[in-house]
Formats: sequence, C-alpha cells, structure tokens
Amino acid sequence: MERFEYAHASTRQEAISLLGSSWDDAAVLAGGTDLISLMKEYVVTPKRVVDIKNVEGLNGIHSNAEGVTIGALVTMDELLEDKTIRSEFPALAHAAQGITSAQIRAMGTVGGDLCQRPRCWYFRNGYGLLAKDENGKSLVPEGENRYHAILGNNGPAYFVNPSSLAPALIALGAKLQLAGPKGQREVSAPDFFIIPKSDSERENVLRPNEMLASIVIPASSRGLRSATYEVRHKTALDWPLAAAAVTVKLEGGKVTEGRIVLGHVAPIPWQAKEADKELTGKSINESVAASAAEAALSRAKPLSQNGYKVKLAKVAVKRALLAAAKGEA
Repeated sequence: MERFEYAHASTRQEAISLLGSSWDDAAVLAGGTDLISLMKEYVVTPKRVVDIKNVEGLNGIHSNAEGVTIGALVTMDELLEDKTIRSEFPALAHAAQGITSAQIRAMGTVGGDLCQRPRCWYFRNGYGLLAKDENGKSLVPEGENRYHAILGNNGPAYFVNPSSLAPALIALGAKLQLAGPKGQREVSAPDFFIIPKSDSERENVLRPNEMLASIVIPASSRGLRSATYEVRHKTALDWPLAAAAVTVKLEGGKVTEGRIVLGHVAPIPWQAKEADKELTGKSINESVAASAAEAALSRAKPLSQNGYKVKLAKVAVKRALLAAAKGEA
C-alpha cells in the first residue's frame, strides 16, 4: 500500500473541502470494505483518504410524506433491521439479505455498495478499468470472460456493475443526492451509473470533489409489490452471477405498471424495458413471467465463455416476478 494522508471529517463541508479535483487526490472512506482492498493491491493510490464515518446527516433511515430517505452511511445490517424497508420495499431487503458475510453487513454501507468499483479480475490485477494490453487491445473478448457482461457489452467496457442494491433502487424509482462544493444535486438512480469510454472515467456521475449523501425512495413506490432474486455460484460470500429486481403495480390482479432491472449482467444496472411492456395488462403467472424473462434478455450478446448467464438471468427475472406477484417478503 502506498503512503497516504488520513483526514477525519465531521461535517459535509469539511469532507468536501478535503477532496480534490482529480481522483488521484483523495478517496472517501466509509465502511472501507472495497477501498482498503483496492489500496492494498495498488489499484488505487489516493494521496489522501477522507474518513466520513462521523459526518453528520449521512446516517439513519427517515420516513416522511415524500418517501423514505436512507443515509449513505447506513450499513447493510441497519437496512435489514428497519421495519419500513422490510415491509414496504422487499426488493431492497432481499438484495441486502444476499450479502451473506456478517462482517460486510456490519461494516459495508449503502453508499459504498453503490459506489464500489468493478470486481473484474483484469481491473483488480492492474490492467485498467477497460482491461487493455500494452498495445491498447481489449483483453476481455478473447480472454477469460465467463463473469463479464452479456448486455451493454459492445465495448470498450465489459465488466459488470457489482452493486447488490442498485437494481432494486432503480426498480423502486429512487433518487440519489450528491453533495459537492456547490451544494447538493439530485440524480435519478439509473442516471447515476454510466458506461465509461476511457480508463480515466468512473462508472458513475460522481465528480472527484463530490460524495453520495443519501438515497430517497419516493412515497409512490410504497404501494408497489417488489422482489429481488439472485443466482449465485455458492451461498457463502460471493457476488451473484445474475440478478433481477422487479416492481409491479397490480389493479384487479393485472399489471398496470411494471419495472424489471437486471444486475451483474452489464456495466450498468440494466433496465429491461422490453420486459416492462410485456407485463402491462396481464396477470402474472408462470407463462407471463417466462415471456417477460425472454423479453428481458432479447438483446443479450454473450461473449465466448459467458453464454450460461443468459439462462441464469432469465431464471432470476421469472422467479423475482412470481415472488413479487405473490407478495413474498
């Protein structure tokens, strides 16, 4: 690990003032479950680490008439312990439950989950975010790509977004509040994530001198049925091979509004809008759920070793839809 300066902030303004104008200047430390490993492997080498664990206003889960606000420093354990989250937003609770490590649940934060860097082994081994060799050629299409993207993978990015919570938050219509030197700005959850075109970019719209402050789930999502279903290689600590988060609004047993978001299959959480249309006006059963799953993966373009993920993603969509329709929490 490279030497770095450690700074402890107590207010948002102080934390933001300690960040820099480039990503090499400083890094935000919350739970540290991702940042510390990246620094140990020399993947990131910030000159300063800004500890925000005691910054006021970034903790807690609060409900009001406008919705539910989740502080970026809320841990996975705190998320799962909250009655409102468990009862009104099952998709979010399901996603948090999928994080089986007791240590990560205790230390890992909601903000950290959304901002974590890709788990791509090329990136983690120093080949850059877009995984290129010394001649600038991508290593992924003809390399070890069994855990890489099957959607949104036209290049140059082939990694998958690693967030457990992002698909559920997008399906729930959440907005993210970002704090910076000019105050606070708000972006919709899907607009927070981007597919980078160069190694100098990040996977989200945060600027080097900004930090994620909170997440707001609108009150309109409280009446929706929702669920998340993940397919994993093992039940111990591991990232899913494919996941699906769904929300549906039912009237008279039929879907008037549906939203399906795939996780771990594209460089961003993938909104399966073709599948959303497939649901409208229908009652969810095995056949309808299977048709929606087919529509969700209709544009999949697997690489040489990851075609199996198409089937797994279809299974995730189908089972998430059936769980949501039954109101399984």
